[in-house]
Amino acid sequence: ISAYRGIQEGASEDHERKDTEKQIMKTKRVTLFAGHYGSGKTNVAVNYAMYLRSLFDKVLIADLDGTLLHDAQVFEDRFITQRSIDTIRRMHDTGVKFIVETARPVSTGYRFVEQLPVDGVAYLNGALIDIDPALSDYDMLTSGVMPSDGHLMKIGFSSGRACEVCRFLLDEMPGLKIGIVMDDVRYTNFDVSVYWKTQTWRYTDFKDVPDGISDKIIMFPEPEQWARLRTLIPADFDVHISEGSLWMLMNPQANKKHALDVFADCFNVPVSRTASFGDDLVDIDMLQRSGRGVAVANSNPEVLKIADEVCPANNEDGVAQWIESRLL
Repeated sequence: ISAYRGIQEGASEDHERKDTEKQIMKTKRVTLFAGHYGSGKTNVAVNYAMYLRSLFDKVLIADLDGTLLHDAQVFEDRFITQRSIDTIRRMHDTGVKFIVETARPVSTGYRFVEQLPVDGVAYLNGALIDIDPALSDYDMLTSGVMPSDGHLMKIGFSSGRACEVCRFLLDEMPGLKIGIVMDDVRYTNFDVSVYWKTQTWRYTDFKDVPDGISDKIIMFPEPEQWARLRTLIPADFDVHISEGSLWMLMNPQANKKHALDVFADCFNVPVSRTASFGDDLVDIDMLQRSGRGVAVANSNPEVLKIADEVCPANNEDGVAQWIESRLL
């Protein structure tokens, strides 16, 4: 009741209000109000219930790998359970919008998007943002041509600049496994099928890559190359490291945090009324930006440190469990 009273009276600072709201939302599902006859228990209980409803998240964002998807021995066999699909559909039916933000390209992420009631999708770690998936299909998403209605956003850099960076890094670090991702084709100096068996790729010396807007530069450096590589990254790129091995050089605006802001603005929903779920280092900024950042129990330790809450692991349908206990 003291937490509720603090909200009613108005917190002096936004962060105090947010902390109080989180305190309320971490309470058990059953809250008891006790008092003498005529003391106002009913009024307090009704107003408290109405306030709790207003706290329910209006937009829920989830990462795929390591978060919503179950693990498998190979990348291609990762999967989403029917329980998670059904739970997200039930949540969506209550009016909560659902968004997927993933580092996956369209070629490996689209099949999961098709199974879910998505209101928005950020592929390639935020380099391709779809604010109305109902208007998109696979060919449109991989064409590299943005529709005139503006529902797709591509945030990258010229393929010419990408080739310059790749040639520079190879001059400094011969043997570095490196490539360019553009329109769901990987132009690389290594065999991509070692890592992803179904993705389209072509060998290149970075002198024959077509003109266009690249999504990202990918690298698989050896552990002994990490320290040196960090000193060579050009200032006009941000570095994201996924699953402890894949380095991605991105446009500084191509990230999950920026994608969250885009979706919140498009849906006219305050960021404070969003909840996000993730497990990896590339999810940290998104989790910190959203109103409620939830880490699955299998997350990287650095993610667990900054999370507002921790839900069960991905292989236990942790996101579905959280939705079932909080929103349904």
